[in-house]
Amino acid sequence: MINFVQNQKFIMTKNIPISILELAIITENSNASETLQKTKALAQLADSLGYNRFWLAEHHNMAHVASTATVVLIGYIASQTQNIRVGSGGIMLPNHAPLIIAEQFGTLEILYPNRIDLGLGRAPGTDGLTAQAIRKDFFEQSQRFPQNVAALQEFFSEDNATAKVRAFPAEGTNVPIWILGSSMDSAALAAANGLPYAFAGHFAPKQMYQAFQFYRDNFEPSKYLDQPKTMACVNAIAADTNEEAEKLSTSLTQMFLNLIRNDRKPLQPPVDSLDGIMREEEHFHVNQMTACSFVGSKEKLVTELKQFIEYTQIDELMITSPIFNHEDKLKSIRIMKEVIDTINKK
Repeated sequence: MINFVQNQKFIMTKNIPISILELAIITENSNASETLQKTKALAQLADSLGYNRFWLAEHHNMAHVASTATVVLIGYIASQTQNIRVGSGGIMLPNHAPLIIAEQFGTLEILYPNRIDLGLGRAPGTDGLTAQAIRKDFFEQSQRFPQNVAALQEFFSEDNATAKVRAFPAEGTNVPIWILGSSMDSAALAAANGLPYAFAGHFAPKQMYQAFQFYRDNFEPSKYLDQPKTMACVNAIAADTNEEAEKLSTSLTQMFLNLIRNDRKPLQPPVDSLDGIMREEEHFHVNQMTACSFVGSKEKLVTELKQFIEYTQIDELMITSPIFNHEDKLKSIRIMKEVIDTINKK
């Protein structure tokens, strides 16, 4: 994990909401049906505990991911919960026409008022061949990401009432848009447009601190926000003891190892030891991708996450928890809420 202690500069002065990014990963010997029911149960638990947001991610051509129809799943989760905000983390906008996304999320906002978020990314969420199958001009649309974000904002706005092309019933719903990313480009776009910014620290944490600093330094107030708003997504695995949490985290390590090997396996069960399963180069890359992971008991996580929050000055924390056993995952979510509540009381 990144060492935040030496760089600690700031003291928390506000409560930090906690949210969940759920990847709906299918575990070994499970299936999509079971996974979606587990996702519902996780969202309902998060809702009852007072989590702020429950976001789902768009991925394609991945046999071990059950959230390919992201908008459909967002609607289902919103229908099965009461208060928690539900949204995308994210919708990969180059895969879609802005008009269609406006219509879909505007409809969700009408069905579930003040509970829908729209997080936007520019990556395909898949391999190049699949990206071409989704949309022939994907790479051109990826370059047009800033213009397509602006078009989406127009479709949501009441000011679009005189346009020849309008998005019904989205017009006037003003669904909150977040820019998602893991680079300076996304930070620059969010800052220039006065939009909230979420950083993907759960798989690409290298530029996180610099991206947040650039975003704050260059933020332009807008009708959406008068001051910067940041959220970091990190891996978080909590258990009763540090040793138990470390063992649970071996599923996360195996997941990233399989990712860099392009070995599309379901989420693997935890193992007693990772010795000998990775080459030195693989170990280096996995460590880079998982550098922003918080693994341990409640006491350990209170200390480490408080340092992280003070270092990054984030406004919100989002966690993702690739844990093999469903009951262990639910327990981790309960502990993590206790962790953030303890931090907020200090």
